[in-house]
Amino acid sequence: MALTTKPKATIKKQGKFAINTIIGPDSTIRGDIDTSGFTRVDGNVKGNLHSRGRVVVGESARMRSSITGTSITIGGVVDGNILASENLVVLSSALIIGDIITRRIEAGEGCIIHGRIRVCQNEESWERAKSEFRDKRQTSLSASPYGQRY
Repeated sequence: MALTTKPKATIKKQGKFAINTIIGPDSTIRGDIDTSGFTRVDGNVKGNLHSRGRVVVGESARMRSSITGTSITIGGVVDGNILASENLVVLSSALIIGDIITRRIEAGEGCIIHGRIRVCQNEESWERAKSEFRDKRQTSLSASPYGQRY
């Protein structure tokens, strides 16, 4: 199962932004999620999340997912790798079990990250890291019931 959402006609309006996808605190999703805009997760997800926009994982969220997005904020539990093309903010309440690839990272005191962190400062290292991330994901997805098409 894959969940795909379409962006709203207007994302920005008078300095505010529209949330494209919300997974509420009492929700459970099993399957990959592909979104075009801002995504907020406060529930449980077992499947990969690919967003072409910003992603916020709230404190109550529990995810067994690889996450791809532009700007990602993690406050809950993520068991999976993260690829943030702009930046990653890890709140003090966060637990991440997996590797991280980003251009910038900010981590709050008390957060837990169990995995490798790779911060790419130039375009060449970013492209190489992104390619390795996708290759690694393809290899691991062959055993996963929630394989991605990317």
